[in-house]
Amino acid sequence: MAKGRESKPHIGIFGRRNNGKSSLINALAQQDIAIVSGIPGTTTDPVRKSMEIFGIGPAIIVDTAGMDDSGELGQKRVDRSLAALKTVDLAILVVTDNLFEDEEKKIIEAFEKQEVPFIIIHNKSDQVPLDIRLKERLNKDYGVDVLEFCAIEPSNLEDVIDSLKRAMPETAWVADSLLGGIVKKDDVVVLVTPIDNEAPEGRLILPQVQAIRDIIDNDAVALVLKETELKGIINILRPRPKLVITDSQMFRKVDALVPREVQLTGFSIMLARHKGDFDVYLKGTPMIDELKDGDRVLMLESCTHQVACDDIGRYKIPMWIRDYTRRKVEFDVVAGLNELPRPITDYSLIIQCGACMITRKQLAGRIRPAIDAGVPVTNYGMAIAWLHGIYQRAIEPFMVLKRDNVTNGK
Repeated sequence: MAKGRESKPHIGIFGRRNNGKSSLINALAQQDIAIVSGIPGTTTDPVRKSMEIFGIGPAIIVDTAGMDDSGELGQKRVDRSLAALKTVDLAILVVTDNLFEDEEKKIIEAFEKQEVPFIIIHNKSDQVPLDIRLKERLNKDYGVDVLEFCAIEPSNLEDVIDSLKRAMPETAWVADSLLGGIVKKDDVVVLVTPIDNEAPEGRLILPQVQAIRDIIDNDAVALVLKETELKGIINILRPRPKLVITDSQMFRKVDALVPREVQLTGFSIMLARHKGDFDVYLKGTPMIDELKDGDRVLMLESCTHQVACDDIGRYKIPMWIRDYTRRKVEFDVVAGLNELPRPITDYSLIIQCGACMITRKQLAGRIRPAIDAGVPVTNYGMAIAWLHGIYQRAIEPFMVLKRDNVTNGK
């Protein structure tokens, strides 16, 4: 099983207080990276730790608070631990003393609600061995691996790692090609990368780097330039570029320069098709035209960054939407994976960034409440293309691929 090029698998550790969750993390990492204490409740909030697990490779372990925490503060810790399920690809339920009661059943119900695969580890088996009848019952009821383990003397660590690899969903390991099926060997792809006050000092942003790597992986040729150099290059290139990918803010300018026979899209739309629910975005984008006075739009940024005066999500898109609709629309912005300031049903539209910094599972968990509530969802790039009148052209490369897949029965 090969690890994907883009995202590390996220593994969440859940269970009661003092069941040895942190000790299990240290055993997996084969080093002391989590605080271990005999005092229940040592871990108070979900903590993410990047580590190398022998046999799996780089991974993010999410260490959570005890699910049996009590009191008002304890319930808040439990809620935060459950919220972490939106970000994990695989869960481990840690039990001890053959104790499997309503607390554990509720945790598994939460796993199943979030569609998170899991395994069960009976820890501290040097003190109380796993009851074979409990193991058989859990195998029968949930159809998952149940392993006896001692984090202090992990003699069967390889068995645990093998179980994790079997349970890990393929999407956590294998990243689909960003442009596979669109570009092929020897195609030329032009990447328009403006260097403005939002561009990081001395480097390209992640979607641009990912696109370059994917073009190379497809044995194609990447030509990277600023929008100011595009006019002098685009008409003399031979062979003609197969595709031009631009920063969404340059859509209008780049559209005017790129001949119609050359395909054009944006980095954010590329990511929308790769990571998001593209069909949901296709349905949600036209709902921009339905916005009314007083409607509220939620801008979802999946990373935190220093905000510039002309920030794309906080200033430019809201400005463009107000100018386009001629409506008094209100906007909320939520960065990272923070909680929303109001119920999802208060919003008439959700606009999600390209999500280059989070996993596909995290993105799906982020927008699922909106989908379930029937709130339209679109993407930064797709919304900008709609507002600038080049939506059909910008999505066409992926629509051609979509039609080809249907024709070929995929």
